Amino acid sequence: MTSSNDWPLYEVFIRARGGLDHKHVGSIHATDERMALEHARDVYTRRQEGVSIWVVRSSAIVASDPSDAEAFFEPARDKVYRHPTFYDIPDEVKTL
Repeated sequence: MTSSNDWPLYEVFIRARGGLDHKHVGSIHATDERMALEHARDVYTRRQEGVSIWVVRSSAIVASDPSDAEAFFEPARDKVYRHPTFYDIPDEVKTL
């Protein structure tokens, strides 16, 4: 018999309500995608916190290495026009 730790790991994302983005809420082990959705629902939406659930197998996620951040993000730093640092923002505008 295999334990649940031998099952693939899934990352769980929940959308709290329509119009919002999905937020990472945790991880679960499951044998397949369907079971992962059901476990995610049972574990992370017990109080009806969500309207949508995404589960993604952890092994399918590709991420940049934090130690490579300098070289990886450097090309964006020389494009000052992408950052509104030199625009005057009226006082009545509280957030952008």
